[in-house]
Amino acid sequence: MAQNLRGALVGFCNPLLDISAVVDDSLLAEYKLKANDAIMASPEHLPLFQTLIDKHNALFLPGGSAQNTLRGAQRLLPEDSAVFFGAVGNDENAQRLKGAADKAKLRTNYMVNPTKPTGTCALLITGKNRSMVANLSAAETYDFSHVSAPENWKDIEAARFYYITGFFFAVSPDTIEAVAKHAHDNNKTFTMNLSAPFVAEFFTAQVEKTLPYIDILFGNETEAAALATALKFDTSDIKQIAKRVADLPRAGSRPRLVVFTQGSESTVIASSDSDEVRVYGVTEVPDAEVGDTNGAGDAFVAGFLSQYMQEKPLDTCVDAGHWLAGQVVRQIGPNYPETELKFVPTADFAPTVEKL
Repeated sequence: MAQNLRGALVGFCNPLLDISAVVDDSLLAEYKLKANDAIMASPEHLPLFQTLIDKHNALFLPGGSAQNTLRGAQRLLPEDSAVFFGAVGNDENAQRLKGAADKAKLRTNYMVNPTKPTGTCALLITGKNRSMVANLSAAETYDFSHVSAPENWKDIEAARFYYITGFFFAVSPDTIEAVAKHAHDNNKTFTMNLSAPFVAEFFTAQVEKTLPYIDILFGNETEAAALATALKFDTSDIKQIAKRVADLPRAGSRPRLVVFTQGSESTVIASSDSDEVRVYGVTEVPDAEVGDTNGAGDAFVAGFLSQYMQEKPLDTCVDAGHWLAGQVVRQIGPNYPETELKFVPTADFAPTVEKL
């Protein structure tokens, strides 16, 4: 019998309209940006957004990391399986974001701030790299009072899986704590993404406070390295980092999975209940088919969670993550193909297993 997944997945993040453009390295240098990074906008970055619109043929794309993930997961799950929380303004950009969510049949539960515009994110594409500069605006005003209201908390109570990005530590740590504790107290699955190197660097205390509740932690290689530095690990080996994070103290008895992607390189997974690390090869997308890599990490999590929620084997979860990320890098921006998405597991997909 098929599982009832209605409302099973709840996500939180900053819903942002992406302003995406292909640029050259000189623009990165002008604004002191790295080619493959994510930062919060400072005042000196604000002119960049209009520069992309005026001089670089910018595209306006629906964004926000967890909203991207939930749009993808919902495409692979039964109807009404996911709901997204975040804050937007009362403006046209909010309607653009909701329209993209509606198209994916993702239910949104936005807190609307009538005094601030919907947040935006500048996406500077250089080759296969993307540099992200987020101007949160309304998104940074999200408040725990919204989700704690009875009409909204019922979505938390109905869910069995939770996904929150590390970006949300800068917005509503109270929400993260409340949802994490609810998941722990009710034997539900709480997952997070490191999201960007600055999260581990500048929100170390909040990350450490939350880690005991995290059942699945996602991140990429640069975020893993930043976390290792923040936690004062004496290793830069990604497999060792994954295992050491997996083995950190847990609030409950559920094993912790740590999942680190490395772009077109291998994906590494460690678990607290095993001394083995699983390393999965990635089938690289041919250069001629690559649109850009923006949203690939979000899509990986979408594919992974869509199978994990249906109790599929770990190998299948990773396979789906790789497949969906591959679909997204063939698009421009964090978009999914217009055609029907149907994941078919890869025959003989399996990891190399290494004992640490």
